[in-house]
Amino acid sequence: MGRDNQAKDRQLRRKTVKQARRASYARILIVTEGSKTEPLYLEEIRTAHQLHSANVAVQPGQLGTAPIQVVRYAQQLFDEGDLVKGIRPKSFDQVYAVFDRDDHDSYFDALNLAKSLNGKLRNDDRQVASFKAIASIPCFELWLLLHYEDIQAPIHRDEVMARLKQHILGYEKGAGGAFATTRTRLETATQRAQSLAAKFSAYTAPEPFTALHELVTLLTTLRA
Repeated sequence: MGRDNQAKDRQLRRKTVKQARRASYARILIVTEGSKTEPLYLEEIRTAHQLHSANVAVQPGQLGTAPIQVVRYAQQLFDEGDLVKGIRPKSFDQVYAVFDRDDHDSYFDALNLAKSLNGKLRNDDRQVASFKAIASIPCFELWLLLHYEDIQAPIHRDEVMARLKQHILGYEKGAGGAFATTRTRLETATQRAQSLAAKFSAYTAPEPFTALHELVTLLTTLRA
């Protein structure tokens, strides 16, 4: 038991040191509904753009996959931290909860909770931390499909997946590599997502919508 405790202590000390080595750009916490697809995609961006893991933390939700649970876990992780994950309490400037509309009953409650938290949290620098929902209607894969098609009408998630597989052969949720595969079309996808956002919002389901372009743009320009 003594050796086990010593090993855990060393692990926590290493993570504490990592926290002290933060870069000068914004500290961002991202909590996702999915346990693989979204975290892998966002981690690919973080790695490709050499963003310090102490500044950009991507974590799948731990309370469940319902949107309200994703938002609540993001709030909990910000407030309480998780030393095992190397996250100190209140150590972020911006918090993002990433989730899908799908058929979730708590979707609109999650949007409203995220909105109510924005500007209400204070970080360890005693500064106001922003809190934002990054929603997609119907699902995350709409963002990937926008790299190839200009979607302007309601579309079911099964249709999104079927059409995406026509462009990315063998695409499966959680497989990884999505950012590397689509990044040359990022500007096109961003323009299409912006066009949708000009007409629709996270509240206008079933109209297609995604705010992922906002988060992706933030991450890809964070060190600029």
